[in-house]
Amino acid sequence: MAFNWKKTKKWGTILLLIYGIIGILIYYLQDYFLFQATPLRRDHQYNFSQPYREVNLDYTSKENLNIIQFETDKPLRGVVLYFHGNRKNISWYARFAPMFTEQGYEVWMIDYPGYGKSTGKITAEKLFDYASQLYKLADNRFGTDSIIIFGKSIGTGIAAELASQVNCKRVILETPYYSLSSVASRFFPIYPMEQMTRVNILTWEYLPLIKAPVSMFHGTSDKVISYRNASRLIPLMKPGDEFITIPGGGHSNLRKYPVFNQKIDSLLR
Repeated sequence: MAFNWKKTKKWGTILLLIYGIIGILIYYLQDYFLFQATPLRRDHQYNFSQPYREVNLDYTSKENLNIIQFETDKPLRGVVLYFHGNRKNISWYARFAPMFTEQGYEVWMIDYPGYGKSTGKITAEKLFDYASQLYKLADNRFGTDSIIIFGKSIGTGIAAELASQVNCKRVILETPYYSLSSVASRFFPIYPMEQMTRVNILTWEYLPLIKAPVSMFHGTSDKVISYRNASRLIPLMKPGDEFITIPGGGHSNLRKYPVFNQKIDSLLR
């Protein structure tokens, strides 16, 4: 049968057009997938079960940084700067505060731009600067040997970047990633996500610059950030760092595993 060049060219053009349209959609809608924020009104009243202080900082004349400082009724050991995941806002992550407050640590959480009461447009630079503002507040009250930097999911890269710039007691990363673009590449493997990801956070770049000991936790059944992706960070660890594997652990359920809770408790003690 003779090769039909015109028909092949026609279908090639159609496939290329589809590829291009999907690529454009991915580029312009990526913030929707990466940053699933739930904004709140400025006058919203939080209803947390544990005591807290609310702090609002004017980042610019039009942008606000919202911070919740969960208090502890135990002898004060220090503070945990908590950088949460990509869903909703602080209200969703407040349930994790007792893991630290019960050990004598205050927990200070920030909402990223567009999350909760924080305003502004997300960029990597702004995420890092918001984190820096939180650290400066903590550094004014606590010594660096009393500050723990904690990141969860998308917040692990933000925590790692901050820790690469400042001194602290310890860094804890729950479900970290090599880079945001590498996570996106898993879902869109036929697209050049390293070039297409507009807010790209490069954990691999920050990790070797961190002076404090780093503990990373990752489950082998994580469907969001694959274990393979996170394990690419292992060769970048310095002596004293650790990568704790949770067999069967997923992306949002590591607290169900005794090894996770026992290790967190030992790190805090």
